[in-house]
Amino acid sequence: MSLGFGRHYLAIPGPSVMPDRVLNAMHVPAPNIYTGALVDTVDDIVADLRTLAHTKDNVAIYIANGHGAWEAANANVFSRGDRALSLATGRFGINWAAQAREMGVEIDVIDFGLRAPVDPQRVEEALRADTGHTYKAVLLTHVDTATSVRNDVQAVRQAMDAAGHPALLMVDCVASFACDPFEMDAWGVDVLVTASQKGLMTPPGLGILFFSDKAKHATRGNDLRTPYWDWQPRAEPAEFYQHFYGTAPTHLLLGLAEALNMILREEGYEAVMQRHRTLARTVWAAFDAWSHGSEIALNIADPAFRGHSVTAARMGAPHGTALREWTEKNVGVTLGIGLGMAEPGDPSWHGFLRVAHMGHVNAHMTLGVLSVMEAGLRALDIPHGPGALDAAAQVIASSC
Repeated sequence: MSLGFGRHYLAIPGPSVMPDRVLNAMHVPAPNIYTGALVDTVDDIVADLRTLAHTKDNVAIYIANGHGAWEAANANVFSRGDRALSLATGRFGINWAAQAREMGVEIDVIDFGLRAPVDPQRVEEALRADTGHTYKAVLLTHVDTATSVRNDVQAVRQAMDAAGHPALLMVDCVASFACDPFEMDAWGVDVLVTASQKGLMTPPGLGILFFSDKAKHATRGNDLRTPYWDWQPRAEPAEFYQHFYGTAPTHLLLGLAEALNMILREEGYEAVMQRHRTLARTVWAAFDAWSHGSEIALNIADPAFRGHSVTAARMGAPHGTALREWTEKNVGVTLGIGLGMAEPGDPSWHGFLRVAHMGHVNAHMTLGVLSVMEAGLRALDIPHGPGALDAAAQVIASSC
């Protein structure tokens, strides 16, 4: 018998849960794309995005997913033959570097593995060794969606400054934006890459770039920039259509505007950050309990380096896949796969999973996911320690 009938819960790290209000905001006739309310809405969206990023810098919006936003960043920053340094702490750091390499950029990668954050000392050493200042940029992932590691962006900027290196700092914030605090200006970030489908609670389809004036001036005359990807007219359009190099993504914009209202004007930025911290600790408490006497473990050991939007865990093969399949089939909850944690075809791939707690998620949703996971562990006879639900409930009780 399946108990999965009813509203299904997609507990994967993107697309995240979309509020009914966001979906309803999109369920309207197409607006005028030349003048009127939509123009004012986009002005408000840009201002709100700046507030979330804590920046006064430039904003460019693309009809794209996060990978498209990567390409937009690469196309605007680099010329063919430029060099860059990528700091990888999981699949997404590796993939962003690979994409830049395919576009003609020479990429050096410092791979910190799948269970550790970036070491700023190694970054400083690598940049000091680049005596000719050949690196045009340093690529960093704030929270890697695959490993759930959260890197210290400010410490990386300090390492760059200590080395006296002029490279631009480019940061992927797709998994962390509107979930973990981010201070673009205060942390010295030159390019911020994000997208609509995670913390912004909007369907996939909007890629968003923030870029500093330093980045704008340092990249003039590069040869990878094309008319569609060019960030300048999108950030400073002479006419409204230039925001999007053509027809605006009208209904995604309407949904995003409603999501930003919910984040900034109703719940409030600090409350959103605190909610994500609390729900993350709730998940961690359950996994800590399950780990006693079993193979279950959080992928990132130190809580200081865990993202607050997604949790990656290890369970030993084949338990990760078995639990995901059980929860989806029997109770209507889809958990995230263990992305990039093992090579394709390696049986150990089946020993990983991820639990998302990003965007439009509250206590009962998180406790519900943990409860059905507990039920699955019991149903499948997967070894696990006791007390997970009590531990998770205590985090909630202590926070309210």
